[in-house]
Amino acid sequence: MSTRIRTSFPYETTRQDVRIPLPDRTLLYARVWRPLTDEPVPALLEYLPYRLTDGTAPRDAQRHPWYAGHGYASVRVDVRGYGNSEGLPADEGSAQEAADGAEVVRWLADQPWCDGRVGMFGISWGGCTSLRVAALAPEPLKAVVAVSCADDRYDNDAHYRGGSVLAEDMHTRAATLLALACRPPDPRYAGEGWRELWLRRLEEAEPFTHTWLAHQTRDDYWRHGSVRDGHGAIRAAVLAVGGWHDPHRDTVLRLVEHLPADRVRGLIGPWSHQYPDRGLPPGPAIGFLQETLRWWDHWLKDADTGVLDEPRLRAYVSDSHRPATTYPTLPGRWVGEPAWPSPNVTPITYALQGAPVLVRSPLHTGLDAGRFRPLGDDADLPPDQRAEDARSACFEFAVAEETWVLGRPRVRLRLTCEVPRGQVIARLCDVAPDGASTLVTRGVLNLSARRGPDRTVPWEPGATEDVLFELDGIGHAFPPGHRIRLAVSSAYWPWIWPQPDTAAGFTLDPAGSTLALPVRARDAQEAIGFEEPEQAAPLGVSVPAMLDEPRPGRLVVRDVAAGEWRVETTPGQGGTRMHPDGLELTEDAVETCTVREDDPLSARVRSDRSVRLHRPESAWDTTVRVRSELSCDARSFLSVNEVMCTEGGEVVFHRTWEKRIPRTAS
Repeated sequence: MSTRIRTSFPYETTRQDVRIPLPDRTLLYARVWRPLTDEPVPALLEYLPYRLTDGTAPRDAQRHPWYAGHGYASVRVDVRGYGNSEGLPADEGSAQEAADGAEVVRWLADQPWCDGRVGMFGISWGGCTSLRVAALAPEPLKAVVAVSCADDRYDNDAHYRGGSVLAEDMHTRAATLLALACRPPDPRYAGEGWRELWLRRLEEAEPFTHTWLAHQTRDDYWRHGSVRDGHGAIRAAVLAVGGWHDPHRDTVLRLVEHLPADRVRGLIGPWSHQYPDRGLPPGPAIGFLQETLRWWDHWLKDADTGVLDEPRLRAYVSDSHRPATTYPTLPGRWVGEPAWPSPNVTPITYALQGAPVLVRSPLHTGLDAGRFRPLGDDADLPPDQRAEDARSACFEFAVAEETWVLGRPRVRLRLTCEVPRGQVIARLCDVAPDGASTLVTRGVLNLSARRGPDRTVPWEPGATEDVLFELDGIGHAFPPGHRIRLAVSSAYWPWIWPQPDTAAGFTLDPAGSTLALPVRARDAQEAIGFEEPEQAAPLGVSVPAMLDEPRPGRLVVRDVAAGEWRVETTPGQGGTRMHPDGLELTEDAVETCTVREDDPLSARVRSDRSVRLHRPESAWDTTVRVRSELSCDARSFLSVNEVMCTEGGEVVFHRTWEKRIPRTAS
């Protein structure tokens, strides 16, 4: 479905850049799109660190003018310490950031052009912050739209999964945020004091991995910024949105379950980590801006738009599909659930069969996992799983009639482990008659976290225990004639950092081991539909032709003699982009993950990133380069980070951090 560009709106609009004062006199940089009207209107706030004058400017142009044209003051604000806002960067998810956001909400409500009612929206970091500000319950905040975001910073974000360190994604995110925090303010918008502010930020910079790896269980550090521990504090109405190919989709299920029925609605499509109107694979895209407008009009303008007549959860159940690393669109159907857990979903238990089996997966098991946080790029999704299945213990169940799965599958596995530490990974696959294996969903458990993510309990060597854990939520239809495959492995690199004892594996006894699928009734339903995608006119960013051939999105290299495997990943935002205000933004990044197939202590990840911000008309030319590496021994992680910044070709900052962090749980 193509995106319609709208140029005519009910209101003419204007745009203005302003500075929002905080109680400590710090000024946050903001851009305000407003309808040209003498009447005050509600305000919508998107609040995140990703630099509104360059990083998110193209995306902002698609939606903020659209909202303004429909009668809202739509406001984009950079958080403290980022972009052209004053102050110093704080840790991700800090209490200061949420408190600042609540102050911004109050400031917006007090403006003469605002009628006192405010909504917040955002994706990823912006969605998380919207929920965290809502948990502070500032009175003017009436409604939220939270997209592809985590309600649990420990287990549902980019740091840990099932108690295990997320190797590639934690490291990539930390390196990305370090490079972001070290970017200079733009003198065109920040004024003459930009350089002093930049140098002050650089002197205070600290690699994020130092903090994240210092908290390897779900302790108070993670709990304080996770609304999962306080859904009841949220007073605003929440439209929770996610995609089945986004790692944070379970947030939607939990919000729909725990928030009051008259203040929450959930929407989960087949999408990746993107706004659902952008048309990036997998589709189908929907008229998401129109859908959110119905939400805003109901809660901020008292209009009868029928949003509360919708099912509490609208979810997409994808048809079976061949394995591929990208899909323009996935066939399927929308279903509506009156509650979550849904009365339409029944757990069906499948007993594993066979003799006990030793699971000792090679450490490169997981190379075909795909990207942890897919963004719509060509190499994002998992390819055919047959090679991964061959490195796992597999159990299969025939599909006699079409079976719809909706929700979180659960496994109970009876394991015997001869070492104190290890991991277990379960993948659910759809196997076609010709053997093609499509990954449906998966789950991870650090065995030392089997009693809960907030504690570490080593396994008694030689002991047998039943472990129970859930897989990520999914909507998928298994057709008759296919087979449901449960594949169990002891390694999953580079998603999961291997434990020192990972190579020992474990023995899995099918007796007492089960797979429970949330099977949804295949009843006829009223059709659920959406308008076609619509956006405001694009910003007009131009991309010069590249002289060099682009690197592959995901490249796997095997050193046969050394038994070493290397994964090289290139994010999709590389190259130069020329903004209409004269800025030339050039980015380059490559992520490298290596492991030897028999040595868990050989695991290593490296990120190399560079960002150039250049204004030819003013001779402003700055570059930020970041090199970040993480390796390990049996007792510690070793983190090495290097930042070098230049202005006009001259080095203005250069620092290297080396830190050894004890392995307390991972």
